[in-house]
Amino acid sequence: MSTNGSTALGINGLGRIGKLSLWHHAGRKYFDTIVINVGREVGSSFQDIIHYIERDSIYGRLDSFLYGYQAGPVITDVDEAGASLNINGVKVKILQNHRNPKDIEWAENNAKIVLDTTGQFLDPSLGADTAKGSIRGHIEAGAQKVIASAPFKLKEGVAMPEDAVTTVMGINDGDYDPLAHVIISNASCTTTCLSHMIKPLLDYFGIERILSASMATVHAATGSQQVLDRLPKTGAGDLRKNRSIMNNIILTTTGAAKALQLVIPEMSTIGFIAESVRIPTATGSLIILVMNFQEELNKKPIRRGIINSIYENEAKTNTNGYLMYTDKQNVSSDIIGTPRAAAVIEGHETHTRTGAININLEHVRGIDKKVLDMIKDQVASIQVTQTVIYGWYDNEMASYVNILGDRTVSIAEAMH
Repeated sequence: MSTNGSTALGINGLGRIGKLSLWHHAGRKYFDTIVINVGREVGSSFQDIIHYIERDSIYGRLDSFLYGYQAGPVITDVDEAGASLNINGVKVKILQNHRNPKDIEWAENNAKIVLDTTGQFLDPSLGADTAKGSIRGHIEAGAQKVIASAPFKLKEGVAMPEDAVTTVMGINDGDYDPLAHVIISNASCTTTCLSHMIKPLLDYFGIERILSASMATVHAATGSQQVLDRLPKTGAGDLRKNRSIMNNIILTTTGAAKALQLVIPEMSTIGFIAESVRIPTATGSLIILVMNFQEELNKKPIRRGIINSIYENEAKTNTNGYLMYTDKQNVSSDIIGTPRAAAVIEGHETHTRTGAININLEHVRGIDKKVLDMIKDQVASIQVTQTVIYGWYDNEMASYVNILGDRTVSIAEAMH
């Protein structure tokens, strides 16, 4: 265990990612103190916050999560008057006074790093004095670094500020400059999984052999969806968001394709499509990645064995554990809690199919008409292999929160 001993970690929000991040850091013990801002009164007493923290419908009890069936109490030293407690030896302070980031007492509590998990403050171009709040408000309130647990959302045409960056651990975390970057997005659970599925193929084949790519994420429910059907809000355009997630497969959208270009810029040259459907499960999601590769003349064609060996080798040689490969036949619940796995490749279901695509050269841009007139057969036949790859990810704790924890600690270490 390493500890910086002087800087508290601030967490704004105690929803799914905020609560599980608290669990992660209570177990990791890198930070001696964690300051949680909930911004309002909770329940009827301080004990209601403790009740919420120590139990989870997906991952069980906090003590069992940390130490298994032999666990004893891990929440001690509860001070209701001071709104503090101790979790597994880590001091936790609860703030309930302010919701606007610029008003939160980060400076008073020495929280130099703040993890914003609310999903409400995602535009780094907005000033700290924005009426409804801004992620920059955390800096005004005393934080030195702010990490958003979601992709940035900027208005159309607005450039990314120079002090903001999006990173995925194990992909482009080196893009973070401690001297230049103040606001960091940890992207999304889907982008994290997707980037770890694509990067090994990109490194092996090169961008020039990838003709096109698409993905669909079969995603567990999130807190933004309705338990039962509800009347849409004024101006709502997507009526499906108001339908019961308990009873439906719901088509929705994902920003994974756009975010992917921020962490793997080469993918901006590829026509990439990303779709999403939500299903009635609590966590454990799946990416179905489809990629089309151009075959090389007189070389062995791409087959599932080659694809699987790329992932197997990556999983064996990359010691960070962010990519896992399995030949087992999994279902979504098997993935829940898998440690540090951004993506778990289901090698049993990898598929490839090679065929010819006939292209009329008259419709290809950049070919001079004089050159075309010299070509006897103006229809080119190109060998293309389509590959389908399945990647599991625990969209809450294992795939996202654990890697978010790594990002947080790496930023803290770079501050020393």
